[in-house]
Amino acid sequence: MAKDITKTSKSDAEWKAELTPEQYRVMRQAGTEAPFSGAYDQSWEAGVYHCAGCGHALFDSESKFNAGCGWPSFHSELDEANIVQRPDFAHGMTRIELLCRNCDAHLGHIFPDGPPPTGMRYCINSVSLEFRPADAPGGDEAPTESE
Repeated sequence: MAKDITKTSKSDAEWKAELTPEQYRVMRQAGTEAPFSGAYDQSWEAGVYHCAGCGHALFDSESKFNAGCGWPSFHSELDEANIVQRPDFAHGMTRIELLCRNCDAHLGHIFPDGPPPTGMRYCINSVSLEFRPADAPGGDEAPTESE
């Protein structure tokens, strides 16, 4: 069971000051970065991907795969991630949007066309992620309650 964490709450001005303009557009306004443009699309280093807004651990590199879609793709989230899924009807499509449960950052979308073991593809914007290598201190660990 996931441990309780304190929800990150910031004003719009605080988010604008902390995030790059592209991160703000994607994470706070549910935008999408251009395909094949993100830093993590073809990154295969071992470690953990965290929310760029709050540091919450989301995905282990072991679940990452090359979907060929132009965005980092994962077949499963970390148990403690508890990523929020909500219907998204924008742009004339029906999709499931993914949000960080800690800070409500838009991460991307989930699709039922991924590989085993889940059959799901978590299609994530690179700008919504912060990668921590496994060989870095705390790189392969979920954040502590102070993060």
